[in-house]
Amino acid sequence: MLTDIAFLVPVFVTLFVVIDPVGLAPLFVALTTGMTPRQRLLVGLRACVVSVILLTLFGLAGEAILAGIGITLPAFQIAGGILLFLTALDMLFDRRTQRRAGHAQQADDPSVFPLAMPLIAGPGAMAAMILLVGETGWDWQGVVAVHLVMVLVIALAFGLFLVAAPLERLLGATGTMVVTRLLGMLLAALSVQFVLNGLRGAGVL
Repeated sequence: MLTDIAFLVPVFVTLFVVIDPVGLAPLFVALTTGMTPRQRLLVGLRACVVSVILLTLFGLAGEAILAGIGITLPAFQIAGGILLFLTALDMLFDRRTQRRAGHAQQADDPSVFPLAMPLIAGPGAMAAMILLVGETGWDWQGVVAVHLVMVLVIALAFGLFLVAAPLERLLGATGTMVVTRLLGMLLAALSVQFVLNGLRGAGVL
């Protein structure tokens, strides 16, 4: 699965849409206003490392936690798909940006909160990691591939943090809105697929 494009592309699209590096870039600018370039670099790096640790924990232990409280994977697939669909609706109707902006309050060190959580490793990203790892059937290559893709997406977010200010000027308000709506449509379709997979796993379809 490490080289299976048909598997890797949906994983990348799902995590890219849920984590939304492009949407995080302007919030990173707001959170680090007044900081030196070195301070911004350290804040962004720390936030990304914490996010990788959190999402790795959920990817590896999330299903065991579910089993411990008596929740089946198909049930979580359906619930996770619904959660991701609600996230897609927020993106399509611009409620997600408003809620994220509410978290983006200036702090001495915003790297862990709110940047790492809930802005990068939010509930949607955690649910997506559990679902995507579950889709591999716990094949070790698939599990490794999902986590490598997750690290890649967060690395892209870090790269956008480094160019956040000029990117914000380049896209402008209209460009950011168009990108957000497009990603919302993709996430809506992927979330429906998660629900269908869950129904199939439960023997409904």
